[in-house]
Amino acid sequence: MTLAGIPLDFVLFALTLLGVAIFNRHTLFVAVTGMIVIALYKITLGDFGGVPGVRGLGTMFAHEWVTLVNLLGLLLGFALLADHFERSHITDHLPKILPDDWKGGFVLLVLIAVISSFLDNIAAAMIGGAMAHVLYRGKLHVGFLAAIVAASNAGGSGSVVGDTTTTMMWIAGVRPGQVFEAYIGAGVALLFFGVIAARQQQAFQPIMKDNPRQVQLDVPRLVIVAVMLLFAIVTNVVLNLKAPELLDRWPLIGLSVWVALLLTLGWRAPTWSLLPGALRGSIFLLSLVTCAAMMPVKALPDASWQTALGLGFVSAVFDNIPLTALALHQGGYDWGFVAYAVGFGGSMIWFGSSAGVALCNMYHEGRSVVAWLKGGWHVAVGYVLGFAMLMLVLGWKADHHVGAGAHEVPGPVPLTTPAQ
Repeated sequence: MTLAGIPLDFVLFALTLLGVAIFNRHTLFVAVTGMIVIALYKITLGDFGGVPGVRGLGTMFAHEWVTLVNLLGLLLGFALLADHFERSHITDHLPKILPDDWKGGFVLLVLIAVISSFLDNIAAAMIGGAMAHVLYRGKLHVGFLAAIVAASNAGGSGSVVGDTTTTMMWIAGVRPGQVFEAYIGAGVALLFFGVIAARQQQAFQPIMKDNPRQVQLDVPRLVIVAVMLLFAIVTNVVLNLKAPELLDRWPLIGLSVWVALLLTLGWRAPTWSLLPGALRGSIFLLSLVTCAAMMPVKALPDASWQTALGLGFVSAVFDNIPLTALALHQGGYDWGFVAYAVGFGGSMIWFGSSAGVALCNMYHEGRSVVAWLKGGWHVAVGYVLGFAMLMLVLGWKADHHVGAGAHEVPGPVPLTTPAQ
């Protein structure tokens, strides 16, 4: 069925996203309701990739459950990780290291991008949010929240182990060097939005100057953080190199952080009381990811720099994993451009990235699309400037060795997600 030529699936998804934007105090209810309505429509009047009814829904979840469980494990695990990190008191020493003016906020955003390049955008955003909570006494400008998310996504866009989408490209035959080119655009974007956001934050709430308190580090908590990160990194890198099919079949990334957490229970107990709130945010995100997975996206426009640019804007409201899979199947793209677009684009709206949803679990004031766009306008402009720099420095070079039957594109490799 269509409405004004638009498939009803997309209309229902758009209404769900509009409801999230308008009723930002009831985002969980809106997202779950939207997911149920879309599923019921597709069961009764539509299909799931050509498979009708409940059987089609089951087929879809057979492909998506790994990504969903991975995401749930990461969101909940990193909520406890960020708390361990903050309670280690290492953030109390940051004022001694960072500059005392707006440049301190900018350096913090750069550190977040670096962390994300080898870890995961969720972890980078939540660690960054924990550090910012101390540095700015818990009072963050929405524009700076957007910048934290954008920095975490920019850092992963040029690394084949920094984001699900770039890992997918790597497995499909894209060379790591091709993905690394995305850092040209990401660097320009970070320089632009980072300076503006840091100045916004400094005017809103100045950074803490050198902390006069003598605070002792809680070393066991730091060790727990390191072990959890190490488990996630090793699981990701080793299995991608040795047995990538296992990542496609089992939620091993999300499981790895919980294995590390349970192994270190004897050192320091996590703050289990954080889990109910983190679970609510996780269900919200998983609902939107499920909605996106049910959309009947079967093809993209012809491969071109214009299409790649558009992918960034689309990924702000649509799961970038199926978008990347479609691009890989189609072939003919410059993969550095695609890595930058789908990796960074979700930062433009708070629920367009798993990092954004995770961070807004900590800072609920970010759960307003209007406030996010108004305060974080520099992220969207930075995206366009970064893309323009890629065009200027490298130019569009179509790669016909990947996709269009050249390689069998595997299913999404679960690492992080959604719309980022």
